Amino acid sequence: MKLNVKKPIIFFDLETTGIDISRDRIVELCYIRLEPDGTKEEKSMRFNPTIPIPAQASEVHGITDADVKDCPTFKDMAAELQQKFEGCDLAGFNSNHFDIPLLVEEFLRAGVDINLKDSRMVDVQNIYHKLERRTLVAAYQFYCGKDLTDAHSALADTRATYEVLEAQLDKYPNDLENDVDFLADYSQRSKNIDFSGRVVYDDNGVETINFGKYKGRAIKDVVMRDPGYFSWIQQGDFPLNTKRVFEQLRLKYAKR
Repeated sequence: MKLNVKKPIIFFDLETTGIDISRDRIVELCYIRLEPDGTKEEKSMRFNPTIPIPAQASEVHGITDADVKDCPTFKDMAAELQQKFEGCDLAGFNSNHFDIPLLVEEFLRAGVDINLKDSRMVDVQNIYHKLERRTLVAAYQFYCGKDLTDAHSALADTRATYEVLEAQLDKYPNDLENDVDFLADYSQRSKNIDFSGRVVYDDNGVETINFGKYKGRAIKDVVMRDPGYFSWIQQGDFPLNTKRVFEQLRLKYAKR
C-alpha cells in the first residue's frame, strides 16, 4: 500500500561516531523525501565529524576517518538541511529514540535552531515492535521478503525502512491507518517534550521528569522544591535540547 501523505515526509537514517547523543557526531545522513504527489528525492551526505571515528563504529558502518577527511562538516551543511527538513514530517527506524535527537543536537551545535514543532514523527521500529517485536533486518525479511544485505549502510537502511512501512500498511489494515498523523501517534512510546525523552507529558498533560531521582515528578513541583536541580542539569552531560527544555520550563514556573 502506498503511503498517504498530506505534506512532505522525510525518511532518514544516520551513521555516527557512536550512540551518545550528547557527544557523538553524524558521519553520514541519507534521506528519501516523499512529496504528496508521490515524487521522491533521495540523497546521501557524508560529513567530517571533527572528532575521530572509533574503530568499533567503523566496523559497523564501514566509514573511516580517511573516507570523510575531505567532506564538509555538519555545520557547513546545516542551513541547507534546515531548509530541506523544516516543515516536513519525519520517519525512520528507531528514529524517535536516536536519529531525531542526535540530528537536532547537531543543528544546535551548528547554531541552527531547527523548528520541528509541527513535524509528525513516525518511528517504524515502534510500529514493528508493537506488532512483531524484531530488528530492521528481520523486519525487512518478514514484511518485504528480502534480505537486507547492506545493513548499516544508511541509504540501504533508509530504503528498507520506507518499504517496511508500506508493507506494514498492507499487512495490518485493521490496526493501522494510512495517515501520517495516526502513524506518528501509534509509533510513540511516550509524549516527549525534549527529543531524548528526559521530560515527557504524563497522562494529564503535565510536564514530568522521566529519569533519575525525580522520575515521575512534575517539573513545576521540582522548581519549587529544588531549584538547584536545574543548575545541575545545565552543568551535566545532557543534550543541548534537553538543557534548553529544562531551562524553558524552569523559567515558566519560576515566574508563577
